[in-house]
Amino acid sequence: MTPNEDPNEEDREDLEEEEFDEEEFDEESEEESSEDSEEEESEEFDAEAELAQLQFKYRGFTLDELKKMNADQFIKILPSRARRSLKRGLPPRQKKLLERLRRAYRAKKRGKDLVTRTHVRDMIIFPEMVGLTIGIYNGKQFQNVEIKPEMIGHYLGEFSLTRKHVQHGSPGIGATRSSKYVPLK
Repeated sequence: MTPNEDPNEEDREDLEEEEFDEEEFDEESEEESSEDSEEEESEEFDAEAELAQLQFKYRGFTLDELKKMNADQFIKILPSRARRSLKRGLPPRQKKLLERLRRAYRAKKRGKDLVTRTHVRDMIIFPEMVGLTIGIYNGKQFQNVEIKPEMIGHYLGEFSLTRKHVQHGSPGIGATRSSKYVPLK
């Protein structure tokens, strides 16, 4: 501000500029609000698409579709080893386990949660087994395994390991001199 200018003139110019800016702002805010609603709709659509992608699928089929398939249709989408095994038919021990699992599934619908114990480690996991808890024998004890959709097509024995990870401790009382050697870390 120069000494010759009236201080009120400058304020008037600023006010006129602000009024002009407000009009532009109103027009921009209307455009932004319409863009925001479009963005919200696209975000909702994106969320639905993501949920659809996160849904479990086994070789392109959802869990509900797998449960509705008959045995022959399900066998066709399995890997070759499992497909060959099932085409030859189920042995009596696997048939018996399948019946017990069906009984456990019916009991689960009524509200009882039964654990079916089995030694049959070579049974292929079917879609109808999803959600059941099975006690699988590992040679020493039964390990409870809850069947999840990602396990379909695998063998029961894959989820109950027969060997334990070895963790060596310090040498015992009767150890020889050479076995007492412990390397420095």
